[in-house]
Amino acid sequence: MDRKNIIIGILSVLLVIASVCAWVGWKSDASRVEELEAQLDTLQRQEKRSAVLRSVSSQLEEIAYQQKTISDEQRLEAIEQTKYANEMRERSEIERQNAIIAQNNAVESEHKALEAFDIAEKQREMAEHQRIQAEFSKRIADTLSYIALGRSLGSLSITQYQTGNHELANMLSYAACLYTERYNGDLHYPAVFSSLMQTSQSKNIWSEHHGAVTCMEFIQGIENMMVTASDFGEIMIHQKSGDKMRSNIIFNDKHFDFRFLVVTQLGDILAISRTGHLVIFKNLKVMTIMPLEMVNHPNRIDMMNDGEFYLISGENSLALLDGKTYKVISFRNLDFKITAASRVDYKPLLFDDKGRMHVVETIDKFNTKKIPVQGKVTSYASSKSSKLQAYGMNDGTIFLIDKKGKITRLQGHRSRISKMKINKTDLYSSSYDGKLNLWVATNEKIEPMTLFTTGSWIYTFTFDNSKNSVWTGDQRGNITEAIISVPLMKEKLQKKIKRNFTTDEWNYFIGQNVPYEPFIKGKEAKR
Repeated sequence: MDRKNIIIGILSVLLVIASVCAWVGWKSDASRVEELEAQLDTLQRQEKRSAVLRSVSSQLEEIAYQQKTISDEQRLEAIEQTKYANEMRERSEIERQNAIIAQNNAVESEHKALEAFDIAEKQREMAEHQRIQAEFSKRIADTLSYIALGRSLGSLSITQYQTGNHELANMLSYAACLYTERYNGDLHYPAVFSSLMQTSQSKNIWSEHHGAVTCMEFIQGIENMMVTASDFGEIMIHQKSGDKMRSNIIFNDKHFDFRFLVVTQLGDILAISRTGHLVIFKNLKVMTIMPLEMVNHPNRIDMMNDGEFYLISGENSLALLDGKTYKVISFRNLDFKITAASRVDYKPLLFDDKGRMHVVETIDKFNTKKIPVQGKVTSYASSKSSKLQAYGMNDGTIFLIDKKGKITRLQGHRSRISKMKINKTDLYSSSYDGKLNLWVATNEKIEPMTLFTTGSWIYTFTFDNSKNSVWTGDQRGNITEAIISVPLMKEKLQKKIKRNFTTDEWNYFIGQNVPYEPFIKGKEAKR
């Protein structure tokens, strides 16, 4: 029983297992069938797609064949074009080479042409230079010839004037001035300038003082008004109008001996008397006569610090005045004797008897150094612009020192130098020999040019405000005016010429080689 049951149980289990296996197998087959069906469906779709792709590929292949045919045709055409291009390049290269050869030939030809042009230009420049040199040499020769002619005519004019032939002297002097000026000569050359001054009669003399005129100064702001003083105690005011001069005495006392005066910035006049007095004028009237007992023989007064003070110098002492009150505010004795006085760089300058010169900084402070020349200095002048210095000596010698320190000895006076002034490079000097000389420092050889001569000692001189005239005062009390402006003298001379040269006069004095020209326009020249 038990065995039967066991067998039945075993068979039942086997049957269940078989059933399960059969179900699993069926289920697996069903799944596989479904999978195969899906794969079949996929393959069918792929086959359809492949068919489409094959169709498209066939079409693309056909298009590719067509493009290949076109490409082959284009390639053949490109080969032809390349061949043509190569031919053109070869031809272009040949043309380029020919162009380079032609360019080289052209450059070479240009160089040859430039060389030929340079040679021709140099020859032209050389010829032009030779022409210019020839013209320049001719101009120099003509210039020197005409300048020499001008100087010769000036000398002839002086001779003719001295013999009394003033009419011919005037024409000769004008011709001398004309040729000298036209050819840029020096109108201050002695023969030319002296003849011009002589014939133009540019000198006027007035005898106003009884004593020697020792000092003079023009009053600023009033045209042609001058104040003068004498050693006979006279102080006068003069005003010139045309060729006439009106003079008025504002002080007259023979007990005074005036040696120097200044016109202050306030318009006052300060006059120093060697008797030991300072006379002060306001509005041309005597305001004060101040004794200067502390100064022995005062003979000069100088402005200091732009008029803040005035320095009075005597033989061996100094006094300082207040520039507003004119009161003595300081005094100093000196251990030397003052032999001459002047100004330098707007400061008082004193010369002593020990060979020294002292620039007065203040009454208590001097800048002292040795005089650079030998002898007794009686006058000094300097120029801040040209740096020239001049020392006038007791024997009439003048030592001129330029900005480099070179000393030139000038000989032209025979007596004591009384006064000097330097205007840029022109040195004016007066002397007891009665001469007023002009020295031009820029000339290669500095020679004296006598502006005029008087018969007595010249103590002082000054220029008018326009610098056209120089005025002198001499021992006889004369006041002399001399025009030193060349244009003014030439203008005066031209008015005196009444006729032209005759042909004979022209040929004799000027020369047949010089073209004739009339000096008076609009009138027929006498031939």
